[in-house]
Amino acid sequence: MGVQENIEQIKTDGLAALKQAASPEALEEVRLGFLGKKGTLTKILRSMKEVSPEERPLIGKLVNAAQKELESALAAQKEILEAAALEERIAEGTIDVTLPARPYAQGHAHVITQIVQEIENLFIGLGYTIVDGPYVETEYFNFTSLNTPADHPSRSPRDTFYVKTSRENNQVSDLLLRTQTSPVQMRTMQAQKPPIYVLCPGKVFRPDTADASHLPQFTQIEGLVVDKGITFADLKGTLDYFAKAIFGEERKTRYRPHFFPFTEPSCELDVSCAACGGSGCKFCKGEGWIEVLGCGIVDEQVLINAGIDPEEYSGFAFGMGAERVACLRYGLGDIRELVQNDMRFLSQF
Repeated sequence: MGVQENIEQIKTDGLAALKQAASPEALEEVRLGFLGKKGTLTKILRSMKEVSPEERPLIGKLVNAAQKELESALAAQKEILEAAALEERIAEGTIDVTLPARPYAQGHAHVITQIVQEIENLFIGLGYTIVDGPYVETEYFNFTSLNTPADHPSRSPRDTFYVKTSRENNQVSDLLLRTQTSPVQMRTMQAQKPPIYVLCPGKVFRPDTADASHLPQFTQIEGLVVDKGITFADLKGTLDYFAKAIFGEERKTRYRPHFFPFTEPSCELDVSCAACGGSGCKFCKGEGWIEVLGCGIVDEQVLINAGIDPEEYSGFAFGMGAERVACLRYGLGDIRELVQNDMRFLSQF
């Protein structure tokens, strides 16, 4: 067989092999067999020195033509295989709209949000209104108006995040991140006349090191009542109702004398330990009681600061931490668990 006939036969065999290639791997194998460095058509090009000078132009032309035809057929077959693969992927990925939807994880409110909403709903049912105030407060509303003396430890930079301090005419004017939601009570008393029945939930900030029972930012819930004829009996009845609604009808309450600058008399509300029923255990440190919140009758000076006549009106106030209520309700030993965003923990509530 002459060189010309050999080139024609290689082209014919190559075109047939390309048509039969059913995968990218088979197509690559055909390309290497005919057009690769060791391919049959390439071998003819390398043997051109053995061809007579008169025949070289013709043989070279035939080889180049065969090479171009094989490369064109190779590209066409590659497109056919890619189109077939795409059709296969589309067919496999077709969605059957008649199938039921795939289940997905549904979130829920954070346990602290649940506690706050439950307490809000409880007091709304008693006729209270939910009020809010600014996070950045003046020293007057956060401390002075609430009867907190200038030398009180809570006004120290160690216990308060001060934002800005200025001195004018020997007077110190401060802005700070509120350490309690009590300023909302004073703003409410100055903005409206009694009767006042409000609940003040919100974030508060204190420079505490996070540990098992402290956080530098937490949610406080305070309540205020100002009306004619309000007595300690009204305070006790309200908080007894709150304690049993939140912690259970079987829980007992007690009121221990305490001191707060803005209430007089003041006390702490304790509930009987759920773990031991009041007999004493590790959870309640052997006392049988657990502290829940602080409360008291609104100090007369606070009413005067708000422009309310203490001879005509009286009131009570209370404050609690939502995180602490959650810990006591669910028997949690470390308050930090509530803010660490561990879904294995939070999904329980």
